[in-house]
Amino acid sequence: MAFGIKRQELIEWKRRIDHGEIAFLTHYWLDDRFPGSKTVTKVGCHDLERLAAWGQKHGLKIEWIHHRKDGYSHFDLIGKRQKEILLNEGLNEHIWENSSGTLEK
Repeated sequence: MAFGIKRQELIEWKRRIDHGEIAFLTHYWLDDRFPGSKTVTKVGCHDLERLAAWGQKHGLKIEWIHHRKDGYSHFDLIGKRQKEILLNEGLNEHIWENSSGTLEK
Protein backbone atom coordinates (compact mmCIF):
# COMPACT_ATOMS: atom_id res chain seq x y z
CA MET A 1 0.00 0.00 0.00
CA ALA A 2 1.43 3.37 -1.04
CA PHE A 3 0.72 6.62 0.75
CA GLY A 4 2.31 9.92 1.67
CA ILE A 5 2.80 11.10 -1.92
CA LYS A 6 1.96 14.69 -2.71
CA ARG A 7 0.25 15.17 -6.06
CA GLN A 8 2.91 17.65 -7.20
CA GLU A 9 5.69 15.15 -6.38
CA LEU A 10 4.03 12.52 -8.55
CA ILE A 11 3.47 14.99 -11.39
CA GLU A 12 7.13 16.05 -11.26
CA TRP A 13 8.34 12.41 -11.23
CA LYS A 14 6.24 11.65 -14.30
CA ARG A 15 7.42 14.84 -16.05
CA ARG A 16 11.06 13.86 -15.55
CA ILE A 17 10.38 10.35 -16.85
CA ASP A 18 8.56 11.77 -19.88
CA HIS A 19 11.66 13.87 -20.66
CA GLY A 20 13.95 10.81 -20.57
CA GLU A 21 15.51 11.59 -17.20
CA ILE A 22 16.24 9.11 -14.44
CA ALA A 23 13.61 10.15 -11.89
CA PHE A 24 13.33 9.32 -8.18
CA LEU A 25 10.20 9.24 -6.03
CA THR A 26 10.33 8.12 -2.39
CA HIS A 27 7.16 7.53 -0.42
CA TYR A 28 5.74 5.56 2.45
CA TRP A 29 4.90 2.00 1.55
CA LEU A 30 3.80 -1.05 3.52
CA ASP A 31 3.97 -4.61 2.24
CA ASP A 32 3.87 -7.74 4.40
CA ARG A 33 6.58 -9.28 2.18
CA PHE A 34 9.05 -6.66 3.46
CA PRO A 35 8.57 -6.29 7.22
CA GLY A 36 10.60 -3.43 8.63
CA SER A 37 10.57 -1.47 5.37
CA LYS A 38 8.36 1.57 5.51
CA THR A 39 9.42 3.39 2.35
CA VAL A 40 10.13 2.61 -1.28
CA THR A 41 11.96 4.67 -3.87
CA LYS A 42 10.73 4.32 -7.42
CA VAL A 43 13.44 5.00 -10.02
CA GLY A 44 11.94 5.44 -13.47
CA CYS A 45 12.85 6.48 -16.98
CA HIS A 46 10.96 6.42 -20.30
CA ASP A 47 14.15 5.21 -22.02
CA LEU A 48 14.26 1.59 -20.82
CA GLU A 49 17.81 1.06 -22.09
CA ARG A 50 18.98 4.02 -20.03
CA LEU A 51 17.04 2.74 -17.00
CA ALA A 52 18.54 -0.73 -17.38
CA ALA A 53 22.07 0.73 -17.66
CA TRP A 54 21.48 2.85 -14.56
CA GLY A 55 20.27 -0.24 -12.70
CA GLN A 56 23.23 -2.32 -13.85
CA LYS A 57 25.57 0.36 -12.46
CA HIS A 58 23.96 -0.29 -9.07
CA GLY A 59 23.85 -4.10 -9.32
CA LEU A 60 20.17 -4.26 -10.27
CA LYS A 61 19.00 -6.81 -12.80
CA ILE A 62 17.05 -5.75 -15.89
CA GLU A 63 14.31 -8.26 -15.02
CA TRP A 64 13.65 -6.27 -11.83
CA ILE A 65 12.23 -3.38 -13.85
CA HIS A 66 8.50 -3.08 -13.20
CA HIS A 67 7.24 -2.64 -16.78
CA ARG A 68 4.17 -0.44 -16.96
CA LYS A 69 1.90 0.04 -19.95
CA ASP A 70 1.43 3.70 -19.03
CA GLY A 71 5.13 4.41 -19.73
CA TYR A 72 6.21 4.82 -16.12
CA SER A 73 8.38 1.72 -15.82
CA HIS A 74 10.67 1.73 -12.80
CA PHE A 75 12.85 -0.09 -10.31
CA ASP A 76 11.61 -0.32 -6.72
CA LEU A 77 14.36 0.31 -4.16
CA ILE A 78 13.68 -1.05 -0.69
CA GLY A 79 15.57 -1.35 2.59
CA LYS A 80 19.36 -1.46 2.81
CA ARG A 81 19.94 -1.34 -0.96
CA GLN A 82 17.58 1.63 -1.16
CA LYS A 83 19.72 3.58 1.28
CA GLU A 84 23.02 2.54 -0.35
CA ILE A 85 21.87 3.57 -3.81
CA LEU A 86 20.38 6.87 -2.65
CA LEU A 87 23.62 7.72 -0.84
CA ASN A 88 25.65 6.79 -3.94
CA GLU A 89 23.42 9.05 -6.04
CA GLY A 90 23.78 11.93 -3.54
CA LEU A 91 20.03 11.93 -2.87
CA ASN A 92 20.13 12.38 0.88
CA GLU A 93 16.76 14.17 0.84
CA HIS A 94 15.19 10.83 -0.12
CA ILE A 95 16.57 9.06 2.98
CA TRP A 96 14.18 9.12 5.90
CA GLU A 97 15.63 7.30 8.92
CA ASN A 98 14.53 6.68 12.44
CA SER A 99 16.84 5.81 15.33
CA SER A 100 16.78 2.09 14.51
CA GLY A 101 18.05 2.76 10.98
CA THR A 102 14.72 1.97 9.32
CA LEU A 103 13.94 4.25 6.44
CA GLU A 104 10.95 6.46 7.11
CA LYS A 105 9.96 10.11 6.97
